[in-house]
Amino acid sequence: MKRSRIISDIRSPWALCALLVLCNPAAADNAPPAKERAASLRSEAKSFEYGNGAPRDPDKAVELYCEAARLGDLEAQYNLGWMYAMGRGIARDDATAAYFFTMAARQGDALAERMLRQVGAPTDKEPACLSPPESSDTDGRDLVAGAEPEQRKVMGLVQKLAPEYGVYPRLAMAIIRAESNFKPGAVSPKNAQGLMQLIPETAERFNVKKPFDPEQNIRGGLAYLRWLLAYFQGNIALVAAAYNAGEGTVNRYAGIPPYAETRDYVRRIREIFKHDEHPFDAGVTTPSPELSRIVAGKRLM
Repeated sequence: MKRSRIISDIRSPWALCALLVLCNPAAADNAPPAKERAASLRSEAKSFEYGNGAPRDPDKAVELYCEAARLGDLEAQYNLGWMYAMGRGIARDDATAAYFFTMAARQGDALAERMLRQVGAPTDKEPACLSPPESSDTDGRDLVAGAEPEQRKVMGLVQKLAPEYGVYPRLAMAIIRAESNFKPGAVSPKNAQGLMQLIPETAERFNVKKPFDPEQNIRGGLAYLRWLLAYFQGNIALVAAAYNAGEGTVNRYAGIPPYAETRDYVRRIREIFKHDEHPFDAGVTTPSPELSRIVAGKRLM
């Protein structure tokens, strides 16, 4: 057990940077919101896992690690795999361990890849702790209940497709409501087309051949949302601003552009979605090069 704890501690980038005297406090201050929250959750989880500064509570550790893992934290994903593989205060479960090691391995973690060879194949079912705690709040059931019949058809398609892209249905529904009010044939003055109002360049970028076909249009919009979520590390205000004005414009202004239309758009998305952050897949794309500057300048609304 001592060896496992040493490995866990050495794997921590903060432990390594302390050993090598490479930490930069200013850089930490500029950490993107999702990364900063994930690091905080992971640190708290570790205290409950090992009983450092808090009573040892493996179940609480798993809960906090899972929240950090949903935010894309590689170390939290690895630590969860280790807890399940070793049965550290919880029932040993190699298939669940493999699921978390796979998440970390997809981000390029060599130790996770090695552990996968020891624990075998991952479970096909997502571990329960990774399910959002407020699924009814993120799948948009309440929006569907109050919608017109034609809108419900679109919402049903969103609920079916959105999980394939790692996007909460409620967020996609908020975008569609703001963009086209659920009208598949909508066209804007700037030639944005269909339910999710894809401009021709975006349609081509995400391989949408028939922008007025509801499924193709939604898939294209979901693919773009997945990319934006990774690019802005789950920050809903920035994702919404970029969907409206383009990610290049958000980068150029180092935050939400000073356009009345965009600011109103962001407000409407946030009112419907009701969350400031969204889980994201860090493997989709590298973060915006301006993200730390945006956060430092607090240009989030």
